[in-house]
Amino acid sequence: MNSYTNNHLLLLTETIIAALSKRGKSGLHSLTAVSNNAGTTAGGGLTPLVNSGQIDRLILSFLGANKNLERKYLGGEIAIELYTLLQSGEIPVRMGPRDSATGRATVVEAGKPRETRIFGGKVYGMEEAIKGDVAILRAYKVDEAGNCQFRYTTKAFGQIMGKAARVTIVEAENIVPVGEIHPDGVHLQGIYVDRIVPATVEKVIEITKLKESGGKTSGEKSDSQVRRERIAKRTAKELKHGYYVNLGVGIPTLAPSFLSPETKVWIQSENGLLGMGPYPTAEEVDADVVNAGKETVTIVPGGSTFDSAESFAMIRGGHIDVSVLGALQVSANGDLANFMIPGKVFKGMGGAMDLVGNPDQTKIVVATDHVAKDGSSKIVETCALPLTGAKVVSTIITDLCVFDVDRVKGGLTLIELAPGVDIEEVRKKTDAKFAVADDVKSME
Repeated sequence: MNSYTNNHLLLLTETIIAALSKRGKSGLHSLTAVSNNAGTTAGGGLTPLVNSGQIDRLILSFLGANKNLERKYLGGEIAIELYTLLQSGEIPVRMGPRDSATGRATVVEAGKPRETRIFGGKVYGMEEAIKGDVAILRAYKVDEAGNCQFRYTTKAFGQIMGKAARVTIVEAENIVPVGEIHPDGVHLQGIYVDRIVPATVEKVIEITKLKESGGKTSGEKSDSQVRRERIAKRTAKELKHGYYVNLGVGIPTLAPSFLSPETKVWIQSENGLLGMGPYPTAEEVDADVVNAGKETVTIVPGGSTFDSAESFAMIRGGHIDVSVLGALQVSANGDLANFMIPGKVFKGMGGAMDLVGNPDQTKIVVATDHVAKDGSSKIVETCALPLTGAKVVSTIITDLCVFDVDRVKGGLTLIELAPGVDIEEVRKKTDAKFAVADDVKSME
């Protein structure tokens, strides 16, 4: 068996990933793979190739809940380039062994600083286009001329990556005669496609989330549940009727359940879905309808699907009214840090950098616990962690209170207090200085 190395692969498929994995590290190794994420620790996506050590370098935007990949990066076993992040060179691509005396990791390969330019008074980072040797993607239907059709949210990167490689291989769930796909139903034209193979491995659903049964009764809620629901309930007030909104993972996703029946919002998901509905019943589960967190969801009447380029045009263009995100730290002038703790946590920011990129058009709301698990304040004078965005947050909602943020002059104003919480408690648990509104309201 020949050994192949140093290929740049754009990967979005199950059958071919399984075949590559079977070749083992001795037959195929030192790969550079480009993907939005790399699956979960349990499986899916690039997980088989990551676990086997066949991938040496990943170009992606989000690690998510893949603890094994996070461990490999922090341990120096794999290189990771975050391509939605404007890097100043401070975030390492490859880590080295830890110093036995200090416990600090060494850096084998530093991040490459990006060129910046100013357009229209705003600073933009310049990224080189990614060109793959091979793009491997999966399509619902492919005709014998190579024309491809994708279902629902599988459009996310299929159309884009199919155009970005020297050789494009499509794994087809259905191979049909030329002419069976209507011209309006062709999402990737055959001119981009070089090989077609039949899909023989069942599509993996990374996270199956189901709607809770209406008759389900819950026991006494934990303190954490009470805090999360308090934050989510208040966050729901930021979502007005007719708004287009984007909700980050965790607490933000709980907010729609607290909307009044007459308040209808359009929820946008970065992977290419506008009009995201609740989690499905077991009968409604569709592997091709997932959110950006890879959870199964539904689509409301009037919803639509599209590729990620279209999705981020909506986001970067300021067409989203409100974006709600979680946080590791938020500063007094609205700086947000929510994607890594150096040497400890490395999730990647996914679409968060883009979501906060137009704060004058898209209101950025942070919904988070007031303190971290170690008791330290998340509301700080200056962020010590790497920033997702500077001067972007307009409102901070925690389990204790609500702050209004002055992004222009800098500074926080306490405008609401949770029931049973007084100003003194907030001061004790807040590192940042803040003013108090004359008419502090109850947080409900």
